[in-house]
Amino acid sequence: MNNIVSLKWLLARLYETDIVIVDCRFQLGKPDFGREAYEASHIAGAVYLDLEKDLSAPVDEHGGRHPLPDITDLTIALSKVGISNETRVIAYDDQGGAFASRLWWLLKYLGHEQVFVLDEGFTAWQNAGFPVNAEQKVLVPSRFLATVQHNMLVEMDEVKEKLGSENMTLIDSRDGARYRGEVEPLDKKAGHIPGAINRLWSEAKGEGGRWKSADEQAARFEDLPKDRETIVYCGSGVTACPNVLALQEAGFSNVRLYAGSWSDWISYEENPIEVGEEGNASKA
Repeated sequence: MNNIVSLKWLLARLYETDIVIVDCRFQLGKPDFGREAYEASHIAGAVYLDLEKDLSAPVDEHGGRHPLPDITDLTIALSKVGISNETRVIAYDDQGGAFASRLWWLLKYLGHEQVFVLDEGFTAWQNAGFPVNAEQKVLVPSRFLATVQHNMLVEMDEVKEKLGSENMTLIDSRDGARYRGEVEPLDKKAGHIPGAINRLWSEAKGEGGRWKSADEQAARFEDLPKDRETIVYCGSGVTACPNVLALQEAGFSNVRLYAGSWSDWISYEENPIEVGEEGNASKA
């Protein structure tokens, strides 16, 4: 399954009328960073969607730090920037593909198939001498109709119910130190969901920040059975998305996102927590 497109692929199709290029740059803790970076310079013709304003709902008691956006609100935001059901969407960022993958996942979740993540990101595009500018594209609204793929998403109750199941693989996409509970810079509790294994999301990328090939992604997950349901989470449901994409590239077909992720899990006081290494974890 090809979910990644190269810089040269996009360059050759830059002005095709059915393509919408979406700048997804964002920086945690700096809410205006992405919009300001976009306004300074972006891939020619790109539009901007913001992780927290467009691709997430407001934070609540539960749902994590980046709750999934309301489907109606999201379809309106997509339609406003010219995305229809027939559009080919190319998402990019400059943060390793994490935020572009969030848009990729959301569009797939809404039933949109023709969505891709741009390999390498904005700086590589700019360094290659490909067209950039600061012009604001005149937005011609389109009409996007969602066909929600509910099987792509899993909620906290279902994750909890399936803990310890031999038919489910649970993947934590965060840095190893956070997974083990040694540090926690963002959330109120440290550790991981019991039984989860650790596969750092950024290991989907190889030399020069390029996405690994399908065979290389398969090698990352070769110890995991493909016939099992695979549930992926991270801190807030964003950096899990590159792992979902990588698992699909590797040939896994039953992959689901726990969108609320760790920040949602710990919002329920009674939920169990583990700390320590895989296979040697203890209850926190």
